[in-house]
Amino acid sequence: MVRRAASPSLAFPRRRPPPTHAPELQPWPPSRAISDADAPTTAKQKHEALLAHTAASARRLFDGTPRRASVPWNAVVAGHARRGSVLDALAAAARMHGAGSPLTDATFASVLDACARGRLFRAGVQAHGHVIKSGCEDFPIVGASLLDFYSSCFDLRATRVLFESLHRKNEMLWSPMVVAFVRFGLLGEALDLLERMPAPRNVFAWTSVISGFAKGTTKCCGKALELFVRFLGDDGVMPNEYTYDSALRACVRLGALDFGRSVHGCLIRSGFQSEQLITSALVDLYCSSDALDDALLVYNDLETPSLITSNTLISVSGLISMGRTEDAKMVFSQMPEHDSGSYNLMIKAYAMDGKLEDCRRLFERMPRRNMVSLNSMMSVLLQNGRLEEGLKLFEQIKDERDTITWNSMISGYIQNDQPSEALKLFVVMCQLSIGWSSSTFSALLHACATIGTLEQGKMVHAHLCKISFDSNSHVGTALADMYFKCGCVSDALSAFGYITSPNVASWTSLINGLAQNGHWLEALVQFGRMLRHHVNPNEITFLGLLIASARAGLVNKGMKIFHSMENYGLVPTVEHYTCVVDLLGRTGRTREAEKFITEMPVPADGVVWGALLTACWYSMDLEMGEKVARRLFCMGTKHRSAYVAMSNIYAKLGKWDDVVKVRTRLRSLSAKKEPGCSWIEIKDVVHVLFVDDQNHPERDKICLMLEDLVSHISVHSEPDDIVIQS
Repeated sequence: MVRRAASPSLAFPRRRPPPTHAPELQPWPPSRAISDADAPTTAKQKHEALLAHTAASARRLFDGTPRRASVPWNAVVAGHARRGSVLDALAAAARMHGAGSPLTDATFASVLDACARGRLFRAGVQAHGHVIKSGCEDFPIVGASLLDFYSSCFDLRATRVLFESLHRKNEMLWSPMVVAFVRFGLLGEALDLLERMPAPRNVFAWTSVISGFAKGTTKCCGKALELFVRFLGDDGVMPNEYTYDSALRACVRLGALDFGRSVHGCLIRSGFQSEQLITSALVDLYCSSDALDDALLVYNDLETPSLITSNTLISVSGLISMGRTEDAKMVFSQMPEHDSGSYNLMIKAYAMDGKLEDCRRLFERMPRRNMVSLNSMMSVLLQNGRLEEGLKLFEQIKDERDTITWNSMISGYIQNDQPSEALKLFVVMCQLSIGWSSSTFSALLHACATIGTLEQGKMVHAHLCKISFDSNSHVGTALADMYFKCGCVSDALSAFGYITSPNVASWTSLINGLAQNGHWLEALVQFGRMLRHHVNPNEITFLGLLIASARAGLVNKGMKIFHSMENYGLVPTVEHYTCVVDLLGRTGRTREAEKFITEMPVPADGVVWGALLTACWYSMDLEMGEKVARRLFCMGTKHRSAYVAMSNIYAKLGKWDDVVKVRTRLRSLSAKKEPGCSWIEIKDVVHVLFVDDQNHPERDKICLMLEDLVSHISVHSEPDDIVIQS
């Protein structure tokens, strides 16, 4: 049972351990006396002073009141509560109670509001006891504050029981209960309560439910827009800026640009368009839908664009994503203020445009640099081949590095063809107990795949198993890709199976990996599975499918796959046309391939004609081959394989003068054949072996081992079939 406090020391305990003595009023300077008749006006002035953060003025006004009536006390408590000074509000209420002033419904509403803001459950329950004793529980303002307090302190059961016990429910009581259900994620119950709520249902209840659905799944976002339309038809209630903001956010999630434009029209008619919250949502809507010109129109109509709106327009979902660097630069220059995020976005914009020096200048101009800025600049340097400069910056921020810094450096080594250094850096990272992220492992697995170090890749996989990152789509895809590139198809399939929700990149990696390892038919089977999982392919997926079809000799299947690209809104590139030429050429259909090239909607380059030339050589269609060779010679192609095929065809035809011309052109282009290489991993060390390499440090041991192997093989082979080059 809650007892009435005999002194201020018993009232409203704080979150901290309660003090041994009551908070006392500090001596304030005397002021002129104010009559009782002036008290309400004085309370209003004092309330306004508190809201204006002029506490000294409020104190002087309060001190001038001869009798501490409830009205001025309530103004003090409410003022502190609304300003967020939770403990000051409770202390003022304690002094009010100790001074003998009666606690009113307004007092309890302010105290409960303060307890809700500070999540002070014990103090709020004690205040509830005073409410019951004072008989103020049936006041709507007190009931609403109690509901908000219990839901803010995450006590749903108490909120339900309280709501059912309250009499004379009006919209002031229904709305907090609706908000409580939304706060606990019970959107169905919130909507049901909204449906049962007597008219007129206020904007607060409507907006809470719409906002709750807008933050949910895609299906929930659709429901949010449906409720928004119903709300517009609810007579006597108009949406506010928060309602419109929730509707626009749902449109962004759904990509519903047309519906968003309709909401924009409603905003113009209602006069909310200039609200900062709304303009930010509108810019976000148009940027996410690639309607950047509309986003710029909204932005240019603003008198003083907010920092958030400006950054949204520039961001990676806005002007930067479309490569509109000049527009981004214009917005940046017109911004009334900049934060580190603004600078970081512009650095990214310049980097994507290849303007490294502009990145440098902007980085030097930054008034304050944070880790995001430093990481961004380091990534720019590494991505532009400035490995030494990036490493220098990495060393300069030695004491400030975070996981992103380490990830950027690891990726930088890989991008600059030093995957072994990336693996060494990971060892240092482990020694220093630096935290990992999914990006860390994606980069490491890429490094292992690049140099074919299977054992290192397995060690990275072991780390993944400990922290359950292998189910992540990005990491799982990188893991499967590593196993595919190391020739471990079964392990790659197992890694793919652990991915919780494979995306298009995951399926594409699977299809391409199978095609590269000779499992062509299985690659086509997996494509069927991909479609059954409702994942649409992209351009790279189709490249893998066409390669698989060509290697398997499935011309009709391959052509059907090629023509199906338009069903997914994809436009074939030169690479796709080259695959089709290879598909036709491998089965000896060189004439059909030539016709296909001449009917292509895009100009055929040397790669396309080179694919046909190679097909002519394999099928010994020398007549067509010579024709294609002359075309390539006139085009001046720089692709070495085309010249080699030309030379072989002319030699087969006995046209030695042409062979000399082709070889001369080949030498003039400084085209040197890269020697074939292979690698083998022994005891965690990768050994790279090149054809005709005479400089390998362990050449003699290798030759002895080869001779030993030959001696064993020769028992089952003809001696003439075995050749050793030393």
